[in-house]
Amino acid sequence: MSEKILPENITFEKEFPKFKRRLRLGIVGGGRISQTQAMAARLTNRWEVVAGAFSSDPKNSKRRAEEHFISDERAYSSFEEMAIKEAKRRDRIDAVMITTPNHLHHEVAKVFIEAGIDVICDKPLTNATPEAEMLEDLLSNGNVNFCVCYTMSCFPMVRQAREFVTAGKIGNINQIHVEFLQDWMVPEEALLAPHVKWRLDPKISGPTSCVGDIGTHAAHLAQFVSSLKLTDVKAEFHVCGAPKALEDTAFMMTRYEGGVPGTLLTTRLATGKRGGLNLRIYGSEGGIEWNLESSEELKLSVYGKPDQTISRGHGHGVSSDTERLVRTARGFSEGIIEAWANLYSEFAIAVAARLDEKELPKKLLSFPTISEGVAGVRFIEASVLSNSKGGTWIPING
Repeated sequence: MSEKILPENITFEKEFPKFKRRLRLGIVGGGRISQTQAMAARLTNRWEVVAGAFSSDPKNSKRRAEEHFISDERAYSSFEEMAIKEAKRRDRIDAVMITTPNHLHHEVAKVFIEAGIDVICDKPLTNATPEAEMLEDLLSNGNVNFCVCYTMSCFPMVRQAREFVTAGKIGNINQIHVEFLQDWMVPEEALLAPHVKWRLDPKISGPTSCVGDIGTHAAHLAQFVSSLKLTDVKAEFHVCGAPKALEDTAFMMTRYEGGVPGTLLTTRLATGKRGGLNLRIYGSEGGIEWNLESSEELKLSVYGKPDQTISRGHGHGVSSDTERLVRTARGFSEGIIEAWANLYSEFAIAVAARLDEKELPKKLLSFPTISEGVAGVRFIEASVLSNSKGGTWIPING
């Protein structure tokens, strides 16, 4: 969009830092989510995909590599081989994307951290708290950047929501409600798809399916916007559709710092809900509401005044910090790919700063870090334990 036709009050003082070159990105994992994330990374114009371990089958890995225009020599048949060989290259990857099934996250992340390569990992971080804490300990020297893909926190209007809450627009928080409702498991034949089978296998997905996959998004979003840590959970897991080894639905009561109560609901059998992530936070002076299915709008309600709907777009009531994440002019919609690109943009800035030994301004970046990944695993384990004890209150340790 030409700068001449932007409103006069628009400035770009808080643009992200410029780069000397595109960063080199590697991929571990060959599922469709890796394709989505690679697309988002390229959208930023800050990354190029140059290497990958897409499959343990060398032929399949090379075939997937060709889709990314990666040379045969950088199409690896194992992530161990990739970490060792890339670490020795002069043009080594600057970071690796981990999009494997859950049970491999810890092992893959550990290998690349030890190789001194920055990591961006899908959630949940690991299937068990000790593994998550081990990764956090490995990162304690600060030599490697680590990002966890809680992508919902990267929508512009989610960032704006957090700013409103932090600025006291709704007063003191008195309750938090979040739900993530989907419907893609309603037909029984959906359970036969390869990408669904592993999500219902405890050996791969861990002790939970729905909670570990989308419930963690809900829990992270509530904490990100409210800036309150989730402290206790009271959970009931259910299988509402065809028989499954793991839950497809969970209902929870929650508590946050300061004793703030809330609810968290998650299911994959809510017919008509494709991306039904909805966050509502109420306070002493008002409330906010954001919904993934209407992601470009944020509702702000101040008691006794008309409700406001703030929309994503330059010069339309959003802050300059939020504008950094806006990619198209008002009237041209943005969605999950752009939110993922925002995550990759912020992570790229952190990676580039480390490589160039530059110190970035405080509060410039808000991508989810290892500590949020660890908190997500603790939330999952507390939920599982609560359910196993008949829905009793369980503290989330840490």
